[in-house]
Amino acid sequence: MSEIAAALERPTSAEGVLEVVTRAGAAGGSLEVVGGGTKRGIGAVQGAAGVLSLDRLNKVIDYAPEELVLTAQPGVTLAALEKLVAAEGQMLPFEPPHLTGLLGSKGEATLGGALAANLSGPRRVRAGAARDHLLGFEAVTGRGELMKAGGKVVKNVTGYDLSKLMAGSWGTLAVFTEVTIKVLPAARTEVTMLWFGLDDRRAGEAMTQAMRSVAEVSGAAHLPSRTAARAPLSGEMSVTAFRIEGFAASVVARVDSLTNALAGFGRADQLDAVHSRAFWNQIGEVAAFHGDPRPLWRISVPPACGWQVGEAVRGEGLYDWAGGLVWLLADNGGDVRPAIRALGGHATLYRGEDAGFEPLSGAHAALSARVKAAFDPAGVLNPGRMT
Repeated sequence: MSEIAAALERPTSAEGVLEVVTRAGAAGGSLEVVGGGTKRGIGAVQGAAGVLSLDRLNKVIDYAPEELVLTAQPGVTLAALEKLVAAEGQMLPFEPPHLTGLLGSKGEATLGGALAANLSGPRRVRAGAARDHLLGFEAVTGRGELMKAGGKVVKNVTGYDLSKLMAGSWGTLAVFTEVTIKVLPAARTEVTMLWFGLDDRRAGEAMTQAMRSVAEVSGAAHLPSRTAARAPLSGEMSVTAFRIEGFAASVVARVDSLTNALAGFGRADQLDAVHSRAFWNQIGEVAAFHGDPRPLWRISVPPACGWQVGEAVRGEGLYDWAGGLVWLLADNGGDVRPAIRALGGHATLYRGEDAGFEPLSGAHAALSARVKAAFDPAGVLNPGRMT
């Protein structure tokens, strides 16, 4: 262990990552795996003898705009990728949030980190999660084995969908050394429709109805009055918002359709494309809750009952994914998880003392242990992060 004690390892290749992991395992040590280091405080690693940084694995290996496929090393920043694909009129369809302002991070969010955490922005309600756009990957397991899964084409068949297993594992099973993702054409234009003054229950009904409509909504969010009053929106009442994207003529027709579908909720206002993009960036980055010292919870619940979170737990909420994702500033330091479990959901403390994940129990804990034993039986990678 002395060889890696308090060491910062910064390999520049998959072979270098393999060497570091193999050496740590042989010495009986463990490693904290980081990309940009922006989410290190969530589920803090316990007792790692060294840090494996992927910041030097930061190259785009292949980008084929005509095939809608991009292959890159995990340390490439989201900002660099977004600029690259935007130049080709394309986008990262899962709209990954950076969350640096929310978490007070000094580093830059990376592609590998977004995929490892399965982070998705407001477009998830229509485009799917980050894991749905991970076509294939190369990684080093905690066993010290270099593995590949998936492929580099959009149509890909595999016996076991390891891509979906790795996305959301937070680096506890294997270390990405290369990832291939799907990209999509960016929308020609967009409009956001706003309804004001709805309480949480009515907003939940509006979001459910909008998602069931033919308007093809690509973002559905609700900011209660206390949240809407915060910067940067600084509104005077609650805001319920729906984004519609696409070709101009299609957007106009779908705006009319949604206006009619939600006529019972009052009159709607609109944001043009420029202001719409700024608004949804603020939603994805949870801008309203930057800098607040209270515990911040990221809550996943069935969308239809998202509005009930505000009744079950005292605090200030921001509802995304049509109510399926709730960011909650808790008014006290207690554990909100029992109340969220009663709603059929789960909660992760993203900011605050002992920030981390909900402990697994029963069948879920047993299954997780078997998966961990298959990829990292000695606990080399990110020990204690998800336990």
